[in-house]
Amino acid sequence: MDRGDRAHRSSPGYSVPTTLHLVGPTSWTEVAAVLSYEAADPFAVRIGFGEAGEPADEGVTWLLGRELLAAGLERPAGDGDVRLWPARTDGDVLHLHLRAPSGEALFELSRATVAAFLQQTEALVPTGQETAELDVDEELAVLLSGGADPGAR
Repeated sequence: MDRGDRAHRSSPGYSVPTTLHLVGPTSWTEVAAVLSYEAADPFAVRIGFGEAGEPADEGVTWLLGRELLAAGLERPAGDGDVRLWPARTDGDVLHLHLRAPSGEALFELSRATVAAFLQQTEALVPTGQETAELDVDEELAVLLSGGADPGAR
């Protein structure tokens, strides 16, 4: 069992399917996605692109800081590869700009969906309590063992 499996099995989490809108030059394209959070990785939120239930290796997953996602609900946030900002109107729109070496994409998503998702993550790990969720000794042992499970003999 690798470290990812161990974290996934022992950690509570929360996921919600959603739809993002890829903004194109002349139209929008709906893109299925899943927002997910695990207490074992308390600083991170994952956005998996693809249908819910698809194997993780079938789609693309972006890792975002939970703090960045929360900040983006209220004001422009992020720098470089991931940027978020609310629409200038009072609508339910949050903009997400992702940049990779292969290109970039601008999405619109529901600000209310993201806010509700973040509220659920707070129930799992309140902001400011993230380091209490980390097992630093175990993570260090995994790193020092070259990624092998230090408990396996």
